[in-house]
Amino acid sequence: METKRLIALDVLRGITIALMILVNTPGSWSYVYAPLRHAKWHGSTPTDFVFPFFLFIVGVSMWYSLKKYGRGFTKKGLLKVLKRFLVIFLLGLFLNAFPKFNFEKLRILGVLQRIAIAYGIAAILCLKFNFKQLVFLFFAILFGYWALLYFGGTGEVYSLASNFPRKIDLFVFGENHIYKGFGIPFDPEGLISSIPSVATVLLGYFSGKIITTSTNLQLTVKKLMIFGFIGVVVGKGWSFWFPINKALWTSTYVLYTGGFAMLFLAFLLWVIDVKGWKKWSKPFLHFGVNPLIIFMLSILYVKIIIYLIKIPVTSEKTVSGYGYLYQHIFVPVAGYLNGSLLFAITHVLLFWLLAYVLYRKKIFIKI
Repeated sequence: METKRLIALDVLRGITIALMILVNTPGSWSYVYAPLRHAKWHGSTPTDFVFPFFLFIVGVSMWYSLKKYGRGFTKKGLLKVLKRFLVIFLLGLFLNAFPKFNFEKLRILGVLQRIAIAYGIAAILCLKFNFKQLVFLFFAILFGYWALLYFGGTGEVYSLASNFPRKIDLFVFGENHIYKGFGIPFDPEGLISSIPSVATVLLGYFSGKIITTSTNLQLTVKKLMIFGFIGVVVGKGWSFWFPINKALWTSTYVLYTGGFAMLFLAFLLWVIDVKGWKKWSKPFLHFGVNPLIIFMLSILYVKIIIYLIKIPVTSEKTVSGYGYLYQHIFVPVAGYLNGSLLFAITHVLLFWLLAYVLYRKKIFIKI
């Protein structure tokens, strides 16, 4: 099939970025609707699909981008991959450090770092190995990671406290440099759990091959639906032995969310590129052509209005700009729970406006 740019790919990327902003920016974490929260441990919510969908799209895009450097392990291709890995990883470190720059307690890993690692390893594998070898490596990653967690953990091997990835992160980084949002030091974007995230990128890469090697878009849609359905069913079935878990990025989570990513991409290809129903997707297209810079700016914005902007509410009390917006503007309008949701939606619209301006001015910032 002709390899012209497919709008559905940018739209899926844009939907993912919009959802990232939505779930990361509630007015208060005490008031969030259940579907907009991550699963507490095992299982999944709609929010748990956002990050793997983005990595999946990284893989689809990688199928196209690596063609520019020729097939095979070339110096030009390797340097390009390493440069992109380094830039994204360092940007993630900067976001973690900003604005306090307390290096004694700096979290080393994070969302952008996970993207950098998964992209970097997957891209090198795709440059080095042919398609059949990559399929073998994909399954080797899934089963190898299962073995690592089963034999490497202690006690309840899939529990928060006893899992193998946590042990490795504590050993490598120390607890001062690990995420503590689970109540104990544990990094959901840890080193070992980055291994199966490479498989999520590879699923996207395989989907890119399906798109370009199918004779027409209708056949592409059918193939993606078939493989997506298989991924969902196998992931769900395997979960009786190996739980679906985002924080551990289990192999079942890779198959389950990757299968849904294929199904959703197939749906968007059919709606947008086959049927031509495109008007509704324009705002997501604006997000989708500048994804990482919009995501970065959304994180910087939140940190600025939390840590750097203080607003006096009485002679003795100040609140952060973030808290002031929520408590004094959105809560009076919509209450605590709906005000928290309205706060998040407003910020999605705010960053869509920025994305729209960049799009209209033809400013596309590649990282």
